[in-house]
Amino acid sequence: MKQSRSVLAVVLAGGLAVSGCGQGLLGGGDDEEKGNILIGMDIPMSGDSAEIGPYMKNGAQLAVDEINGKGGVLGGRKLELRAEDDACDPKTAVAAANKLVSAGVKVSVSGYCSGATLPTLPVFDRAKIPMIIPVANSAELAAQKLKHVFMINGTGDQQAAAAFKWLSKDGATKVAVMHDNTSYSKDIADRTAAELDKPGAPDKTANEAITPKETDFSAAVTSVLKGKPDYIYFTGYYSEGGLLVRQFKQAGYKGKFLVGDGAVADKFAQIAGGKNAEGVYATMTPTPTTLQGAEGWIASYKSKFGADPGPYSTQAYDGVRLAAEAITKADSTDSDKIVKALEGMDGFKLFSGPLKFTPQHTIVGGFEIQVVKDGKFVLQEKL
Repeated sequence: MKQSRSVLAVVLAGGLAVSGCGQGLLGGGDDEEKGNILIGMDIPMSGDSAEIGPYMKNGAQLAVDEINGKGGVLGGRKLELRAEDDACDPKTAVAAANKLVSAGVKVSVSGYCSGATLPTLPVFDRAKIPMIIPVANSAELAAQKLKHVFMINGTGDQQAAAAFKWLSKDGATKVAVMHDNTSYSKDIADRTAAELDKPGAPDKTANEAITPKETDFSAAVTSVLKGKPDYIYFTGYYSEGGLLVRQFKQAGYKGKFLVGDGAVADKFAQIAGGKNAEGVYATMTPTPTTLQGAEGWIASYKSKFGADPGPYSTQAYDGVRLAAEAITKADSTDSDKIVKALEGMDGFKLFSGPLKFTPQHTIVGGFEIQVVKDGKFVLQEKL
């Protein structure tokens, strides 16, 4: 994270006020349509990543409620959240995206698993529905170069750079990279492996793939341990990540673990089994508990939902705020006008700092290192 405390203080003051860049969310509007404006969400509510979906949905709903409480957008029109379950599965995600298109959403704030998000991009793009991706960050998403798609999380190449920086700083000498062959996971693994192949870098002992949803990884564990790594970097999701840590420990591995942001969830430690997860590091974008000055926002979330906010709740919250700001700047729900407004954003304040999109509709995102302590991922170091 490379933003000043003063920026965060401005963003988070008063429960993160939803006006920005000199404009509030109330406007005259040139739309002939009336009634609520639908914001769509295509997120995992079932399947192996089901823990994340409610965090994202709640974060988005909190933003909707705050915006509506301040009068809505376009002269008093209210936002309405419509969430569909993508189960982190490509086919399910496409079906969910089509449901959102049929429902008439004006903006989609969708995407956790990159492999499931990728096939939904053309669905929203063909329907000319602007899509703000709050979490999924595979480079393949940006590589589609679709007009209506915008990413507000750090990209895979940025995460790989953070991983390499940490591995080098923490004294790794022999690193095994592992992934699950999904778009997001393989992208980060391959980019990290490429960094490890450079002169002077720690030795790469493996770039091993596993099969998602399996539970016995003994063959992969045996193969990786032959290289005698002192660090293992797994870039997949928490279900497989927790199992891998447990099975490596059972096989006698004494070295360190680093996991990607898809493995950051409370269930990771539960799956790994008690002490096995303690000391596992992660490359991660900031979460509510690692953000300075987020106490007021956390309190608002807990008051509304009766639970602590989890990973990616802030990104979903910001995605809805950004959608509302773009509609306001466009003074319309017209797709072309919203896209133009998003492309012109300069300084709109997100949790991650002031927003300005690159020509590829991505941002320069900051990654930090978190570590498991007492079963929870907490801040280790900002890079």
